[in-house]
Amino acid sequence: YKMGQNIDDYKKVITGKMIADKRNEIVAERVIEGLQKRNMKGYFCQTAKEANQLILSLIPEGDCVSWGGSMSIRDTGLTKLIKESGKYKILDRDATGSTEEMREVQRQALLCDTFLMGTNAMTDDGELVNIDGLGNRLAALCYGPKQVIVVAGINKVMHSEEAAIERARNVAAPINIQRFSDNVTPCKKTGKCGNCIGEGCICRQVLITRMSMIPDRIKVVLVNESLGF
Repeated sequence: YKMGQNIDDYKKVITGKMIADKRNEIVAERVIEGLQKRNMKGYFCQTAKEANQLILSLIPEGDCVSWGGSMSIRDTGLTKLIKESGKYKILDRDATGSTEEMREVQRQALLCDTFLMGTNAMTDDGELVNIDGLGNRLAALCYGPKQVIVVAGINKVMHSEEAAIERARNVAAPINIQRFSDNVTPCKKTGKCGNCIGEGCICRQVLITRMSMIPDRIKVVLVNESLGF
């Protein structure tokens, strides 16, 4: 509360956040239950800082760690903490000097111990929906790394598989494409999926993760914040 601020307005803001938090906790509980029945492990953290500490505790010291092209794990500072900890062997695609070097790191990452990634969308029943251009992130999610830790803001949770796919194609992808100056696609111009098959397409692979064959190999850390896109 600040001097001069209307106290009733201040109370409305606090009450509104508390109501939103209560709703998010209910959704998170449903997500975690959905993940559990799909052989995946779910966690709910209130803040990105809390999530980072949890994730560090889930990675055994000495693990070989790598990650996909997720803005969520970068924006939260997770990759920075991983690199600065000095506890892990790092396969860092971002530290490579050429496309060829990056591709080699991406291939090696498929056999790492812990792979970190975000998700384009997920359902409140525990399904993950992801779209990729190259497919390395999706490949790691499917098979290879001993464990995959997915960081997801509460903004990624949709109420159906159809809504999750819609979000991935018409929200995540049109925003993501803006990062690539050389890619010219319909979604870059219109802000919605054009179902293109052009050279610059970043939606070449679509993956719906319904279950994990290996129990708890996939761990989803849901955060009560809006993370990534």
